Amino acid sequence: MATTVQGIEKFHDLVGQHLGYSDWHRIEQEQINLFADATGDHQWIHVDPERAKDGPFGSAIAHGYLTLSLAPVYLGEVLVVQGTTMGVNYGCNKVRFPAPVPVGSNLRLGAAVAGAEDVAGGVQVMLDLTFETEGSTKPSCVAQVVYRYFR
Repeated sequence: MATTVQGIEKFHDLVGQHLGYSDWHRIEQEQINLFADATGDHQWIHVDPERAKDGPFGSAIAHGYLTLSLAPVYLGEVLVVQGTTMGVNYGCNKVRFPAPVPVGSNLRLGAAVAGAEDVAGGVQVMLDLTFETEGSTKPSCVAQVVYRYFR
């Protein structure tokens, strides 16, 4: 169940709190291929499942940036912000990809509010995100993302 924030000033009360987890989502080869086409990154570890079987990961894997790009979608299952005119992705403070996301695996997002500070017309929110691949002992992506929400 998503955490609902009614009004941007409420973010200050959530600093330090874990917001929950998204559902599990299966990562399929077609999604990886579409991301490769969109970005021009057709490295064989992503788009050649046959060759990737003999590669370092034992199968094709998702691009790290594909995993990160799923943040807004998965985050929508964890956090609902109401009472604003708009929200924008302001960037990332830190991003790491400690473990691969193999084709056919399930991925989910956990999120915590790391900080909130007032900015002109709104609030800047730092969220610590952790992408988990089902069955893996290490996270697939950890990132601190920054969003700005405006009144």
